Amino acid sequence: MFTSPGPLVFQLGPVSIRWYGLLIAMAVLLGLLLASWLGRRRGIDPALIADLLPLLVLGAVVGARIYYVALEWRQYQDDWRGVFAIWRGGIAIHGALIGGTLVTILFCRWRRQPFWALLDVLVPAVALGQAIGRWGNFFNSEAFGLPTNLPWALTIPMANRPAQFIEQASFHPTFLYESLWNLGVCALLLLLFRLGSQGRLRLPAGALSCTYLMAYSAGRFWIEGLRLDPLCLFSQPPFCAGGLRMAQLMSLLLILLGGAGLLWLYRIRRPLPDPSGVSP
Repeated sequence: MFTSPGPLVFQLGPVSIRWYGLLIAMAVLLGLLLASWLGRRRGIDPALIADLLPLLVLGAVVGARIYYVALEWRQYQDDWRGVFAIWRGGIAIHGALIGGTLVTILFCRWRRQPFWALLDVLVPAVALGQAIGRWGNFFNSEAFGLPTNLPWALTIPMANRPAQFIEQASFHPTFLYESLWNLGVCALLLLLFRLGSQGRLRLPAGALSCTYLMAYSAGRFWIEGLRLDPLCLFSQPPFCAGGLRMAQLMSLLLILLGGAGLLWLYRIRRPLPDPSGVSP
């Protein structure tokens, strides 16, 4: 079993550095480096990705917050100022994906860039960023799962435990499960990207994005079933009415969407991509 050292890296007077913010910054930086490297191999100017990055981060954060607030409106209906207090927590990855995708669509229209080709070099970086960012949950002692006595269980401070499990000390480290899963998704996407670039795999534009939707969502579906802080459609966590958890519902929808996208891409029998990996 292991225990979080706490959310603070250090504090000097009124200035504090938190692990969550540090990890997000690291995720953004490494994601930029990875997306730029992949972009060069597909003939995409790294400066274009650098221009998109701040807009993408902003869109993801706004989308994540709107999604969370919409599903947890009962917390904010009498305190609308709390909607803007994002530092108190309350963001959702599916909202971030929606917001980031919308920003990327608008950016591609503005800069007259092919949307799917650009998105394909972004999704491996997104998966890597998710893997890194999930460790913020560890330092905050949040986003954990059901009680367990497994050797890798996470010890949660009493103040962070749900009332139903106040006497339980150790829980599933679902942040760890998702971090490892996302690393695997990133590795899969990079392998497919390499095979496509070498001409050993027919990889039309959009195929990597569809694969990401299916692979990430498959892991999120089962991991969400363990979590004690799900977003519910009709009731309060940790047990949603009828077992309906919004992240699982969204995961199923994204799996279907990704599968339909792959079916459409490969049924039209596009030719093999050129050596740069860009399909016509």
